[in-house]
Amino acid sequence: MEQTITSPAAQVIISIVPIVGIFFGALIIFFYILWKHHETTLQIKTGTFTPSKFNAAAFSLLTGLILTSLGLILSISFAIIDGFSYSILGGLIPATIGISMLIFYKIYPEFHNKK
Repeated sequence: MEQTITSPAAQVIISIVPIVGIFFGALIIFFYILWKHHETTLQIKTGTFTPSKFNAAAFSLLTGLILTSLGLILSISFAIIDGFSYSILGGLIPATIGISMLIFYKIYPEFHNKK
């Protein structure tokens, strides 16, 4: 097997790309939260504010289904590609979180008592 050594400049650029991506992602999230805060403040001042209700039951069910299916597919794929190694955790972790969200949806009484 032949090894190629990349130049130091290429290594610096490769290591900076994720840092810049994380920075810009954080910047976008910060300005979204700031804009939402100013919008809510102005709505309160003008008297047009109506609080939105967060549907935790639908969120729990949807997130649980998505994470469970994604985690199972990733687990199966990693098991086929690499066998049972540490890479299978990349699928087992979201699958476990998804299953716990579905269990939470099933056993939480507040979701089923609202009628």
